Amino acid sequence: MQTVITSQTAPQSGFAEPIAATSFTGIGAGLRRYTWFVVGWNIAVILWGAVVRATGSGAGCGNHWPLCNGEIIPTSPRIATLIEFTHRAMTGGATLTIFALLLWTFRATRGRHLARFTAVASTLLLLNEAFLGALLVKLGYVVHDQSPGRFIVLPIHLANTLLLLAALALTAHFLARESGFMDGSVEYRYLGISLIGLGTTIAVGVTGSLAALGDTLFPAANFAQAVAQDLSLSSPWILRLRWVHPAASVLAGVFILGIIWVSGARQENGNRKLANWVLGLMLFQFGLGVLDVLLRAPNWMQIAHLLGADLFWVALVVLVARVVVVPLGCPGNVCSLRSRF
Repeated sequence: MQTVITSQTAPQSGFAEPIAATSFTGIGAGLRRYTWFVVGWNIAVILWGAVVRATGSGAGCGNHWPLCNGEIIPTSPRIATLIEFTHRAMTGGATLTIFALLLWTFRATRGRHLARFTAVASTLLLLNEAFLGALLVKLGYVVHDQSPGRFIVLPIHLANTLLLLAALALTAHFLARESGFMDGSVEYRYLGISLIGLGTTIAVGVTGSLAALGDTLFPAANFAQAVAQDLSLSSPWILRLRWVHPAASVLAGVFILGIIWVSGARQENGNRKLANWVLGLMLFQFGLGVLDVLLRAPNWMQIAHLLGADLFWVALVVLVARVVVVPLGCPGNVCSLRSRF
């Protein structure tokens, strides 16, 4: 049984949009493309952050933030300093692009446009991202540090990163919609199972970041040794709980399949291609996860696995938005929702 939450009483028959400002308002292609560029740039920042962790370069700028070893631009940098400084420079670029996106979105849209809400959310999550990143550096939760606090701050940091990426993807999606992009002109369907599916997917990302950290802090010489680490009661808890990541992946996969099935996403032409992409990327991620374990998590495989996870997350968020946030009065279980990319 589907759950429908409406912000206004739907008409008794037909597909009506009671609020006049729900038709396509001519958002320029430049803004739509720029928003997806911002999404791509932030994925690059995430991947380079993984390079920082994998290479042990988190202390490349010391415990200085936002300066690097007390300098605006390092004058005699080591390799680790270059890697960490590059990540900070990319993060600074992401900050500028997101603030520019916020201003451009407000200039190009009218009040109550859903993209305004997600653009504001992106900015707030960006500020929190900067705070959490600075906290990791200032507290020394980098390189081979095994402080309990690191295992608390890092998952929060990763969850915030995924929420930031989701908010940016939703901004791009709502800016591209031809209908159902104004608050008060939409209704929310399949909200419960969708929120659980997204939540479990975030849990997959969080447990994956802890598993990757465990691989970095306690590398295994071979697959047999890695299994022995997982089973040994004397192993650090971060190794003994590595099984949680694949278990969470399976659970998330079940809910994602449920979202696609109950919403009929693969039965509607507008959503079928995206739903197939989500399923394909999910299977691809399972394959990369198996290879990651068998190859003992080399750095390049961790980066590839993270890239696949980010692409999967963006595709999933947009698909959920298409099947959950639909124009008010849309008949049946499937709504024909057009958007321009």
